[in-house]
Amino acid sequence: MLKSLKSEDWVATIIGAVILLLVILSPSFMKNYAYMSVMVAILAYLGYLFMGNKDNGRFLLSFAVVYLLAWLATIIAGFTPIKTMGLESVFFAVIIGLLIRNTVGLPKWLAPAVKSEYYIKAGLVILGSSILFNEIMKAGALGMVQAIIVVLSVWYFSFRVANKIFKIDKEMSILLSSAVSICGVSAAIATSGAIKGNPKKLSFVISLVLIVAIPMMYLLPYLAKWMGLSEEVAGAWLGGTIDTTAAVVASGKFIGETAEQYSVIIKSAQNVLLGVAAFVISIYWSYKGTNNDIRPSGSVLWNRFPKFVIGFLVASLVFSFAFDVETGKALSSVGNKGARGLLFSLAFVCIGLETDFRYIFKKENARYIWSFLTAQTFNILITLLVAWLLFKSI
Repeated sequence: MLKSLKSEDWVATIIGAVILLLVILSPSFMKNYAYMSVMVAILAYLGYLFMGNKDNGRFLLSFAVVYLLAWLATIIAGFTPIKTMGLESVFFAVIIGLLIRNTVGLPKWLAPAVKSEYYIKAGLVILGSSILFNEIMKAGALGMVQAIIVVLSVWYFSFRVANKIFKIDKEMSILLSSAVSICGVSAAIATSGAIKGNPKKLSFVISLVLIVAIPMMYLLPYLAKWMGLSEEVAGAWLGGTIDTTAAVVASGKFIGETAEQYSVIIKSAQNVLLGVAAFVISIYWSYKGTNNDIRPSGSVLWNRFPKFVIGFLVASLVFSFAFDVETGKALSSVGNKGARGLLFSLAFVCIGLETDFRYIFKKENARYIWSFLTAQTFNILITLLVAWLLFKSI
C-alpha cells in the first residue's frame, strides 16, 4: 500500500488535498502569495523525496528557477496591451519554457523540478473545488441543456474526424476533442492526466487552443452583431465556442453586459461537465488505452485509473455540500487564484521546457491543426443553432 502511495499520481493528489485543507483551516494564510508559494515549494519538495528521489538541494534550486520563470510570465501577461489582446500567463509560460529548451537546452541542474504532470495533477485537485454543484442551478436549465448537447455532439464529431478522417492516434484525438468541446486548456490538461498523455502532445494542444481563441474573441462578436443576434443568443454562442474563460469574458464585453453574463453562464455550465468528462474518459482509457493485452479487471482498472480524478471529485463534493454557497465560493477562490494558479503556471513552464520545437513543427502536425480547425468550425455552427433555438425567445 505504501509503495503505491509513492507514485506521482498519488503524491500529486495528496499535495492538492493538503493545500485545500490549508485553505479551509487558514484562508488568510493562503491568501498571502509569499506564504502560499513557500508552502507549495515545501509540499512539492517533500513529495519529491517521498517518491524515493535522492536530492542534494538541486530540487529546490530547480524549483526556484521554474517559479521565477512562471512569475515572469504572469508579469508579462499583466501588461495592459497584453490584457487587451486576451493573452493569458499560460501562453507566456509555455513560450518562455520553449525558448529556453530550444536555445540553450535543458541544463541537468534544472531538470529535477521540471515535472509538468506533477504540478498539473495537484492543481487539478484544487480546480475541483471550483466546480460547485450549487452553481449548476445558477447556470440554468437551458444553459445545462446547451452545454450537454454541445459537448457530446462536438466531442463525438471531433473524435471521429481526427481518428477516422485525419488518421490521428486515439490519444491525440481524445486530447483535441476534449479541448475543442468542453473548456479548452483545462479540459486538455484534465484529459491528459486522465489518460496519462504525452506532455509534448499536451503542449501542442494548449498552444493551438490559445492561438485559435484570440481571433475568435474578436471575430465572433462582430459576426453576432452583423447577424443581429440578441445579446442572450450571442452570449450563449460565445460561451459555448470560445475555449478560454478570459477570452469568453472579453468577447462578451464587446457586445454588452447581458451578452457577457450569458457567455459566462454557458461557459460555467460547460466547466461543470469537466469532472464528469474526465471520469468517463478515465474509465474508457483504462479499458481501451495502451497495454490492452492485459485483461481488464478491477485491480487493473484501479491501477490505471488516475487518482487525481478522485481528488477532483471529492474536492467538488466537499466544497459544494460542506459549506454554504458563499463560503464555498470564497474558499475555492482562495485556492484557485493562489495555489492552483501557481501550480498551473509551473506546469506550463515545464511543458515548454520539456518540448522540442522540432516536434511541434513537424510536417505531420498539420493533421492536428486541420482536425482542430474542422472541429472548431463544427462547434461554431452547432452551438449557434442550439443557442438560437434555446435563447431566441428570452
